[in-house]
Amino acid sequence: MTNLLNNYLSGQWQTGATAVHTLFDPVTGEALATTGGAAPGLKEGFTFARTEGARALQAMTYAQRATMLSEAVKLMQGKRDEYYAISLANSGTIKADSGVDIDGGLFTLGYYAQLGMALGEAHVLTDGAAAIMSKDQLFQSQHVMVPIKGLALFINAFNFPSWGLWEKAGPALLSGVPVVIKPATATAWLTHRMVADVIAAGILPAGALSIVCGSSHGLLDALTPFDVLSFTGSADTAALLRSHPAVARESVRINIEADSLNSTILGEDVAPGSAAFDLFVDNLVRDMTIKSGQRCTAPRRALVPKQLFHAVAEATAGKLAAIRVGNPRNAETMMGSLVSRAQYDSVQEGLVKLKTESSVLFDGSAQPLLDADSKSACVAPTLLGIRDVDQSKLVHEHEVFGPVSSLLGYRDTAHAIEIAHRGLGSLVASVYSEDPALLAHAAHELAASHGRVHLVSPDVGKTHTGHGNVMPASNHGGPGRAGGGEELGGLRALNFYHRRSAIQGSSVALAELTKSASPYTV
Repeated sequence: MTNLLNNYLSGQWQTGATAVHTLFDPVTGEALATTGGAAPGLKEGFTFARTEGARALQAMTYAQRATMLSEAVKLMQGKRDEYYAISLANSGTIKADSGVDIDGGLFTLGYYAQLGMALGEAHVLTDGAAAIMSKDQLFQSQHVMVPIKGLALFINAFNFPSWGLWEKAGPALLSGVPVVIKPATATAWLTHRMVADVIAAGILPAGALSIVCGSSHGLLDALTPFDVLSFTGSADTAALLRSHPAVARESVRINIEADSLNSTILGEDVAPGSAAFDLFVDNLVRDMTIKSGQRCTAPRRALVPKQLFHAVAEATAGKLAAIRVGNPRNAETMMGSLVSRAQYDSVQEGLVKLKTESSVLFDGSAQPLLDADSKSACVAPTLLGIRDVDQSKLVHEHEVFGPVSSLLGYRDTAHAIEIAHRGLGSLVASVYSEDPALLAHAAHELAASHGRVHLVSPDVGKTHTGHGNVMPASNHGGPGRAGGGEELGGLRALNFYHRRSAIQGSSVALAELTKSASPYTV
């Protein structure tokens, strides 16, 4: 018998729904849980969140809300084994990959709890110093940031059911903004369990946290002008969201993270067998295979000097050949499955498309799967290659969301940077070099089209956080094709959930307003 993942709206669980969607184990095909169809009572549930949830949250100080986040982290840390079991069954991930999602989400939530404690017993944030607007210096203007008078709706992707929730909900709840989460149906079980655990513990006030599983029908229709919407997913869906009247006419603030053809670049100063060379290859293989390549930050294009093309291909293929793919229940499995057969089919279709303009440098599909068969969603890593990249097109346009990357040859650093820009906006680019000047130049040139630039030299070889890892202190998001959004970045994440207003008046009145405020400094 499977679990029915009920919706939680208006401070109560909605029971009695008819099962419409089924969640499966992507390795065994076992039915795990079900969700219903369109959620009843959305408008009422959203109103409850905006009134009851927001009122209770915004009556608290930043430090009080931070304490709630800390309590939620402690609660969920005690249930990690349960979450790992759900992740293995529903997402097909090995333990280390589940940790990226589960522990990464809890770490991020704890990080925002710490930031909130530093903001103290304030209800208002001041942004900069007051500006003098009169000769006698009495009439002044002070920018302040206050929580929005609405809710935050999160429509999340399937690949991070834990981290995708908490990296958004942490800054929102700390800001005093109630959250409604719509997880991707295919992997909604883990999100649902975490939300249910926090609700059952009574850590948050009623209306502060709601969840809608199953159909997204009617979600945007229930939004009002002071709400915010954050979406992670495909560019096609993002375009539909942007055209919805709530966004296009009522100016609902929207943050989008969409498709991203990220690059990792091996500097032209690097020699085969050097520390930087080995770091590049090791991290390329790691980022290709973590969560079976199902990370929005995974490097889809690996740029190398033409003279090193074959050396990099051989070294990368050798390491990919050691990756054992299969059932995550098998202790020898190093890479689990994709989250569903639908994603498996999508990866296969994408490979066919990319192969029309590239050669196959490594294909792991000849190796037998561990404790899994051809009906599973397991897919082996694949390294494609284009030595002369100037005439290529698809590799800069089509993302295969799995353990797939394309090796691209470049002539010089300027050429490498130009190739990276062809992605038309990406979440991250990484550069591996032993030359500080090359690294600095590449960072300057890449920053305009990338939300994050990750520089790796041998001196940080053991301490850097990784091309694909999103750390809460750094910005996450990217321009253009990547969606144009921004998340995290320390206190910068609070921008999305606050309204900046210029308060003009007597210095005496402004002093009264800001005496219990905390300065907003990043």
